[in-house]
Amino acid sequence: MYARIDLLKTNYYCNKLDWKLIENPNPVELNIIYQDYCRHKKFSSVMPIFDSEYTDQSTDVIGYYHDENLVAFSLIKKYDSVNIEAVQFAWNYKNPKLRLGITSLENECAIYKSKGYRYLYLGSADSYKSKIQGFEILGPL
Repeated sequence: MYARIDLLKTNYYCNKLDWKLIENPNPVELNIIYQDYCRHKKFSSVMPIFDSEYTDQSTDVIGYYHDENLVAFSLIKKYDSVNIEAVQFAWNYKNPKLRLGITSLENECAIYKSKGYRYLYLGSADSYKSKIQGFEILGPL
């Protein structure tokens, strides 16, 4: 099953995290975080992130910082003025107390709602995602 968030049904704010839109992403730095993330999760198989995904003009790279160091990122694909997709999130887990997985998703809801987007597509309907305001499971076409 696949899921999305109806951003009109969310009420999050962007002030919990130190974040910024990365204008000139460094694929080497981001891939190190992605590799740390995959190792921590013990994924038996992973899809690589290609450098062109970080630099694609229709994709935003949001960086998350702790003590001024980049510790996580999200790739957000913009399809049109209404629909976006959370393509990939990764963090290095060096400070698990930050709870960046859920907090970053709430932050992204606030960011893109403020920009006028309506739907944030999430991919698979994992149970932890269902805790996000505006969560919807997609039906058949």
